[in-house]
Amino acid sequence: MEIVDGDVEAQIHRVFMNLQAVCEAAGGSLNDILKLNIFLTDMVNFPAVNTIMAEYFTEPYPARAAVGVAALPRGAQVEMDAILGL
Repeated sequence: MEIVDGDVEAQIHRVFMNLQAVCEAAGGSLNDILKLNIFLTDMVNFPAVNTIMAEYFTEPYPARAAVGVAALPRGAQVEMDAILGL
C-alpha cells in the first residue's frame, strides 16, 4: 500500500510487477489478461506505458483502455486494473 517514489516510469514498472504477482497467485500470467484499464493523471505518459508494457507482455497484447483522470489515491501517477481469463 505504498507508492513507489520517483518518476512515472518507476510507478508503471511497479504496477506491472504487482499485476504479474496477482496473475501468478491466480494461477496465470500477464499473458492471460484479456482487458487492461489504465488510469493516468497525465496522458502525456501513455507512450511510456506502451514502451514499458512491451517488457512485460508478448503479442498479441490485451485489449486496453486509457483514461485521463484528475487525481489518483496517494498521489499516484498511474493505476491499472485487469480482467484475467484463465
